[in-house]
Amino acid sequence: MPQLQSTLGDFSVLPISVPGVPAYPKSTVHHLYVRKNTPKIPTPDDDRSLFLTNVPVDSTHLHIRSLFTSLVGAGRFESVTFEDERKPSSQALADLLPAQAVRLATHAKKRKRADDEDAEHAREEELARLPPTWNRPLRKAGGTAVVVLADEKSVERVLKSVAKANKTGKYPVWGEGLPAQSTILGAKWLKAHIRLNFPDTDLVEAAVNQFFTVYNNREKEAAELAKRLRNEPDEDGFVTVTSGGGRTAPAKRAQAEEARRKMLEKAEKKREELSNFYRFQLRERKKEEEAELVKRFEEDRRRVDAMREKRGKFRPES
Repeated sequence: MPQLQSTLGDFSVLPISVPGVPAYPKSTVHHLYVRKNTPKIPTPDDDRSLFLTNVPVDSTHLHIRSLFTSLVGAGRFESVTFEDERKPSSQALADLLPAQAVRLATHAKKRKRADDEDAEHAREEELARLPPTWNRPLRKAGGTAVVVLADEKSVERVLKSVAKANKTGKYPVWGEGLPAQSTILGAKWLKAHIRLNFPDTDLVEAAVNQFFTVYNNREKEAAELAKRLRNEPDEDGFVTVTSGGGRTAPAKRAQAEEARRKMLEKAEKKREELSNFYRFQLRERKKEEEAELVKRFEEDRRRVDAMREKRGKFRPES
C-alpha cells in the first residue's frame, strides 16, 4: 500500500477503513481531516475540542463516538455537533422565544426556573412537529463537525493516535461495534422512508393541534412582551406613546415583532460585548505571559553577566 500523506496544512489526516456492503462488497479508505478547533469567536470549550472536515455522509453521533473511542478509549468523548446542526449566533438569537429574549436582555437570575421553562417550550415544540420521514439522516458531502472531548489532554492523545495510525497502517474501522439497526441504509432505508411518508392520521392530527396551541401561546407571549415594553424608554430616553384599545390583530403582531426585534438587538449587543471582553482577556493574558518571559530572560542574562564578571576578576595564586 503506498504511503499516504499524514498532514495537510493544519490538518492531520485520519484514514478510516470503510467495510464493504452487499451492493459494493469491497472495503475502501475514507480520509477524515482533523485539527484543533479555533473558531473566530472563542468559546470555553475550544481547548478540548477538535474540528473535523470531510466527515462521511452516513455519520451519526454513534459513529463518531465509536471512532474516537477506538482512538483514545472510552470515557473521553463528550459530544459532536455536525454542520447542519449548528446555527450562526444571529440565527440562534432570531429563533429565541419572546420570554427567552426578555431573560437574555435583562440577565434574569432565576436560572432553574428559566431552564424549566425552556425545557417545557422544547417539549411543546417537539410534540408540534410532524412525524419524521427519514429514520436516519445523511450528511452533506465534505461536511464538517466539532467534537468536544473530556479535556485538553484527550485532544493531544487523539492527534497522537492519528499520527500513529498513519505510521502503522492500522486504521480504525468505520461503524465497528455498532448495532446493525444504527447502520441500516440502502433498500431497507428507502423502504422505511416510503412507509414513514404515510404516518397514522391520529399522529398527524395531534401534531397539528399541538402546533396551533404553541402558535397561540407564542402570540400571547409576544403581545405581553409588546405591552411590557410599550412604556420602556429608548436609547435616547424617550417613551413611545401608543394608542389604547381597538388595535387589529396584524397591528398587535407587528408591534410584538418590533418589541421582540429590539430585545434581540440588545441581546446581540451584549453578546458581542462579552465576546470582545473574552478576546481582551486572552490578549491580556498573552501579554502578561510574554512580559514574564522577557523578565525571566533579563534576570538570566544579568545572572550570566555577573558570573562572567566574577570569573574575570578571579586570579589563581602562584
